[in-house]
Amino acid sequence: MTILVLNCGSSSIKYQVINMNDNGHDLLAKGGIERIGLAEGILTHKPTGGNKYEVFPAIPDHTVGINLIIEAITSAEHGVVKLEDIQAVGHRVAHGGEFFNKSVVIDADVKSKIEQLFELAPLHNPAHMKGILAIEALLPSVKQVGVFDTSFHQTIPQDKFMYALPYKYYEDLKVRKYGFHGTSHKYVAEKSAEFAGLDINNSKIITCHIGNGASITAVLNGKSFDTSMGFTPVDGLVMGTRCGIVDPGALLYIAKKEGLSLDGISDVINKESGLAGLSGLSNDMRDIHSAVEAGNKQAEMALEVFMNRIKFYIGAYAAEMNGVDMIVWTGGVGENDDIVRKDVCEGISYLGVDFNEANNNIRGTEVLLSKPESKVKVVICPTDEELVIAADTYRLTK
Repeated sequence: MTILVLNCGSSSIKYQVINMNDNGHDLLAKGGIERIGLAEGILTHKPTGGNKYEVFPAIPDHTVGINLIIEAITSAEHGVVKLEDIQAVGHRVAHGGEFFNKSVVIDADVKSKIEQLFELAPLHNPAHMKGILAIEALLPSVKQVGVFDTSFHQTIPQDKFMYALPYKYYEDLKVRKYGFHGTSHKYVAEKSAEFAGLDINNSKIITCHIGNGASITAVLNGKSFDTSMGFTPVDGLVMGTRCGIVDPGALLYIAKKEGLSLDGISDVINKESGLAGLSGLSNDMRDIHSAVEAGNKQAEMALEVFMNRIKFYIGAYAAEMNGVDMIVWTGGVGENDDIVRKDVCEGISYLGVDFNEANNNIRGTEVLLSKPESKVKVVICPTDEELVIAADTYRLTK
């Protein structure tokens, strides 16, 4: 079955074309659309084993963007499938609220629920809906599946997802911890358990998805038990531009002193904080490392705060699960940054981590970062959220 996987953002679309069957899968092509709504957009298309194709047309909306993607993947020159070969479309959807604890075939009821969650994910869910509606217009007979970032975390117990706010805010407004990156956490927990020889159904795993956006999840017996992102993706770890955990009273104080509106303080915690805000330089970890090497003390401080917050959550989740069998690194920083991994792993030796630095320079593949005698296994596992989306789409539509 040929499946088109779409991840629609407010001004971008990422895609993959994957051929799924009961015995495995083949990636046929991947690419993306950028700068939707601007005078000049970008379409990048990369067939597996072929040359990259790039054009810069005007892309006024998501329907035009998806139409360009379909033209690229079915082109006689650089395409990989025929239009009639596309049998299903899988969508990444950021927020499923309490409606969805698993992936679902999209119908009118599902679309209605995704729309009801616009308020909880105003930057993401409306964009995902645009992608769903665009496929309906362009490929009306093709089944679509929604795969939700939050669904994996619907197993988190109530004592861990509730905030100590008046209960009416949960009852009336559904204010609670939801967590995100669930597709990635689920994939790497299962993949790493298989790689390391652990029984996923009898295990205590901490997965660290560390990138420009970052979160850590406690996975107990294959199910999400707690996670660092909360009601929104701004909570938890220090990220590229997001602050992570912070005293709400400090935000009230800043807003009052600076005369900031709610939108203004939202910009501070989402767009001006994290590594970029702490360092005063950049949200890119490569820039932070370069600055540290050059002797920049503020960048060094930002890096220390970033790494300390990861240790904080690993320790907290080991306590919540009463132990840990394996720690997994994934995401752009988690998979590629040997400095961060070394500092964190050496800083949690009390848990039984015996770090194997000899393997710490390996990238792009699964690798064991702990010594054979280590009580806790440490693994790098490249994430593949698109494959999870394709697998769920195949399972639900075949």
